[in-house]
Amino acid sequence: VDVMDLSEGDAASGPTGAVVGRVAAVTGASRGLGRACALRLAQAGADVALFARDAEALAAVAQDIRSMGRRAWCFPGDITHLDKIVENLGDLPSLDILVNNAGMNVPQPFLDVDHETFDAMMQLNVRSAFFIAQAAARIMVAKGKGSIVNMSSQAGHVGLIKRTVYCTTKFAIEGMTRAMCVDLAGTGVRVNTVAPTFVRTDLTAAQLEKPEFREYVESNILSGRLAEEGEVAAAVLFLASDDASMVNGISLPVDG
Repeated sequence: VDVMDLSEGDAASGPTGAVVGRVAAVTGASRGLGRACALRLAQAGADVALFARDAEALAAVAQDIRSMGRRAWCFPGDITHLDKIVENLGDLPSLDILVNNAGMNVPQPFLDVDHETFDAMMQLNVRSAFFIAQAAARIMVAKGKGSIVNMSSQAGHVGLIKRTVYCTTKFAIEGMTRAMCVDLAGTGVRVNTVAPTFVRTDLTAAQLEKPEFREYVESNILSGRLAEEGEVAAAVLFLASDDASMVNGISLPVDG
C-alpha cells in the first residue's frame, strides 16, 4: 500500500523534551494502546509513522497528530507482511523510536487451543514483532542511536487463565528483549518492554462487561482498578525518550 503522508507541514516548535523532532514508528496504531502511544509521542514533540490494517482509523489518528503540528505518515496494511513493513520503515526520513505494539489475543482453555489460532498469534505477536524490531534496529545502529519499546504484558511474567498461547508469546517478547539488549550493547540502541495489566480499551470492553471476569480482573490488581491507555502510553514515552538513556533491557510493569 502506498504511503499517505497526511502532514507535510513544518513541525511545531511548541513542545520541548526528550523526543522533540524524533521520528517514531508505532505498530497497531489505529486504536487502543497503539493509538494512545502515537498520540502521546506526538504531544511530546515526535513525528509519528503509523502502521495498522485499518486505513480509515489510521487517517483519523494521523489527523489528530497533524493538528498538533507534527508530521504523520500512514502505512495501512497487514503487519505480518514483513517485506512491505521493512520497506516502509526504510522510506521514513529517519527512525529514532519503535513502539512494537501490534498483537492479538484469542482466549482459549489450553485443552481447546487449535493449530490455526496458535499459528496466527505466534505469527503476529512473535515473528512479526521480532523482524520489525530487527529492521528498525538495523536503521538505528547505522545512526548510532535509537530506542525500541516492545509491548509486553503481565502475561509475559505470570500465567493467566485461558491464555496459554498469549502468555507464550509475551514470555517470548520478554526473552527477545533481553537478548536484543545484549546483542545491541554498545551500538547506542536501547531495547525495553512495557508490561501492562488489563487495560480499559475497545478490545477488552466485551470481556470486561462480564461481571465474573471483571471481578476476577479487579480482585487481582492490588490498586483495585484497570489500567488506562494513557498510563501505559506514559510508560512507553519514558522508555522511548532520552530521560531513560541509562535504562536498557528492562520490563516496566504498569500493573497496579
